[in-house]
Amino acid sequence: MTEEIDLSGKDEGEKPKIDSSVPQTARVWNYWLGGKDNYAVDRALGDEITKAFPIMLDIARADRAVLNRAVRYLAGEAGVRQFLDVGTGLPTANNTHEVAQSVAPESRIVYVDYDPLVLVHARALLTSGPEGATDYIDADIRDTETILREAGRTLDFSKPVAVILSGILAHLPTVEEARDVVRRIMDVLPSGSYLVALDGANTNPELNQVMEIWNETANPPYTMRSPQEIRSYFDGLEFVEPGLVDVTVWRPDPSPSGPPPTLDNLVGVARKP
Repeated sequence: MTEEIDLSGKDEGEKPKIDSSVPQTARVWNYWLGGKDNYAVDRALGDEITKAFPIMLDIARADRAVLNRAVRYLAGEAGVRQFLDVGTGLPTANNTHEVAQSVAPESRIVYVDYDPLVLVHARALLTSGPEGATDYIDADIRDTETILREAGRTLDFSKPVAVILSGILAHLPTVEEARDVVRRIMDVLPSGSYLVALDGANTNPELNQVMEIWNETANPPYTMRSPQEIRSYFDGLEFVEPGLVDVTVWRPDPSPSGPPPTLDNLVGVARKP
């Protein structure tokens, strides 16, 4: 039986509902990251995948770590004070606003997601320090008009904005649609804005097989793409060194054990000229 749970926290229109009978991306990743905002179906799929491909836990943790490093770079060395995090996922430790405001307390962050469980926990994403601001938008990534209109209440689009698209573009069915979403968002933003994009590459046959398991069971499906296709998200932008690379080698923190193994997940940070 499908379990649907009414949620509070949405002021207008029909309340969103959670379907706990189908695994959801945000909840599975929450489980892998040690969170508690997930259901039995999410844990079952998460366990099935990690049994077949144990390194998925490393991927989940490495993805979170590289995003923290990218936000620290942007709020620090790059001097960015505005962030648009699309496809936010469920709150965990070191969310974008926490990392950015730890470097620059005046940072302003807008989160975007459309998963109803993320919505009900969005208040955890809105705990800005007094010098900055946070907001949450309930919208699909394809609805860029709504995203940009609502984000404009918190962000000043005459000043640089860092757009974060972590693991979300692969949920769009074609690379053309993914590129179009990126273009529609970045076209509105001024010179000096940045794109941070992260997705799994189709260069590991074992990982490709795991994604087939995912797509048979979970929602939404995830489309593995070539490094060249992922690179095309950044057309017209200037990569920050070291360019489009594995998540483990993008400006890694020093480690006495040396560099970790590559994980076939690519990340890039690029500036709009």
